[in-house]
Amino acid sequence: MADLPALDAETYAHLRAIAGRVRARSGPREATLQPTGLLHEAWMKVSQSSSQYKSREHFMAVATQAMRQILVDHARARLSQKRGGDWARVTLTGLGSGTDTLIDVMGLHAALTKLTQVDPVAATVAQMRTFGGMTVPEVALGLDTSESTVARKWRFARAFLMGQMTA
Repeated sequence: MADLPALDAETYAHLRAIAGRVRARSGPREATLQPTGLLHEAWMKVSQSSSQYKSREHFMAVATQAMRQILVDHARARLSQKRGGDWARVTLTGLGSGTDTLIDVMGLHAALTKLTQVDPVAATVAQMRTFGGMTVPEVALGLDTSESTVARKWRFARAFLMGQMTA
């Protein structure tokens, strides 16, 4: 088990790329949530945790969870009546037929919560793929499982989430 990895240039660049992809897919209403801000908020959230990390991939999985929580919190703040009750929307690749699909963060969060109750591993795979932009081999390494299992869980998660999001 390893403690929090040092924020070296490679780790920072990888996390910044993930945050940049999430921000690039955000709608124009999310302009206040810049990639660097998302990255720094996620780093602060992860660094305050007392978790032990098995590998770099495990750390990245935790970081993607932190980014998801930050995006959900940001969406909730935008939805609150005192802020005008506006919907926060982002685009995430991989859920549909390979094209970017406009998805609201709160809807995705609710669907991922339901998926967690049905299949926690599939929910983790979906989170790592959608919020973290991780590849199947990276997810397999982070979860210490085979690539075929990750691919199967991803197919199931994608179908489940699409069903929840379109219902």
